[in-house]
Order: sequence, then structure tokens, then C-alpha cells
Amino acid sequence: MDLGLNDKVAIVTGSSRGLGLATALSLAAEGCRVCLCARGEARLHEAERTVAARAGDPGRVLAVAADLSRAEGVQAVVERTVAAFGGLDILVNNLATAGGAGLLDTSDAQWQDAIDRTLVPAVRASRLAVPHMQRRRGGVIVLIASIFGREAGGRMTYNAVKAAEISLAKALARQLAPSNIRVNSVSPGSILFEGGSWWKRQQDDPEGIAAFVKSELPFGRFGRPEEVGDVVAFVCSSRASWISGTSIVVDGCQSRAF
Repeated sequence: MDLGLNDKVAIVTGSSRGLGLATALSLAAEGCRVCLCARGEARLHEAERTVAARAGDPGRVLAVAADLSRAEGVQAVVERTVAAFGGLDILVNNLATAGGAGLLDTSDAQWQDAIDRTLVPAVRASRLAVPHMQRRRGGVIVLIASIFGREAGGRMTYNAVKAAEISLAKALARQLAPSNIRVNSVSPGSILFEGGSWWKRQQDDPEGIAAFVKSELPFGRFGRPEEVGDVVAFVCSSRASWISGTSIVVDGCQSRAF
């Protein structure tokens, strides 16, 4: 199936590994010109080489090292993408972090950090991206949320910011439809990749994670990053032209919500 993404320009935030990298790879394979961004330069440039190999042309991939929790970092990513590729069609807001524990053990600073490093970058990046999409008479914004933004589970701060992202995507979808800009959230379940949170838990407690897989994951395995990345690429494509304002679950029937 031709997704009609050839020469579209995409930014994927938090794209040096995991879901962000998988999404960048899927978009590059479909012909997009892709901007990768993250804070760590070494891992980012390794990701750049990987995506360039998938794209078949290093000139179709841009890597920008930036702290997206800061307004100037987000601005640099958008401005450099437009300068390099001449415009912007797709924004995938993947950046996320959330620390803390229970209510009594989570400080104001940890709550603020979760908001500043997950929700606020998505708002800033979307605000900067929309005028460029309007100039091209359309575009797509995707927020990578979680099944734990739709139902209870996971860390409390993570629940809150992911629920906020799902709500934000719905609000933006209705607001931006007149500009032919579609907005959706994609809500993965538990995804395993080296260096990720589930991978670390598996290293620390293999028996406990095996029990979790048996009781919580009906297919008997974790999801793979590319299984999310490929869905995001489809959602960004013209083949999904009538999908906007929804949250698409990619979780191997892990979640309980309808």
C-alpha cells in the first residue's frame, strides 16, 4: 500500500531510541524527510545514521540536539527543519518523562517536571508547527500517549500527563480541522526495547516481569517499537484522511477500557 508520504517533511521528538526512533524509521521508509531530535548527541547521531540508511540518502535526515523542555530548544528544532527541508507536514510529539511515586511521595518539582518534559513540549511544538502546515494547506500532528492515559495503571504522574495529551489531541483536532490539519493520539501498551523502562525492569527482575507478561499481556509478549511506528506512519498518511480527534490503541489487547 502506497501511503502517499513521499517527500513529506516530518519532525519526531524524542527520537534517538524506542518509539521515537521506530516512528522515524517507518516514516523514512515511506519516503519522508525526517528531523530527529533529542538531548544526547552521541545516541542521536547513531539514530541519524540508522534512519539515513533506511531512507537511502543521508540528505533526507536531519538530527538536532536540543532540550525540548525549553522553549528555545523546540524553536530550534522547528526552525532548522523548515530551513533544511523547506516546510513542515508532520509533527510526532513523542517526548515523555514522568517521575515520582505515590501522592505523598511525589514532590511539586516532580509534578512540574512531568508536565514540563511531556505536555508543554507538545504544546510548544504544535504551536510552532501549525503556521507552517497552514502554509502547505494541511498537515498532521500525532501525540504518543499511552493506554495509561486512558485507564488506571503505571506511575501517577505518567497517567496524568498522558491523559492530558489525549485530551489535548482531541481539542486540537476540532480546532485545526478547518485548516485541514488532522490531530490524533496513539496510545501504546507495554513496549519492550533495549534501554527502555520495561527492559530495565526485565534485567532487574526477570521472574517478576515474566509473571507480568503471563498475567497482563494476552499474546504472551511485549509489543515491539516498530509495531507502534508503523501505525503512526499510517495515521500520518493520506490513507488515514478521515481519522482525526481519536486515540488509537496499539497494545495487543492489554488494556481493559472499551
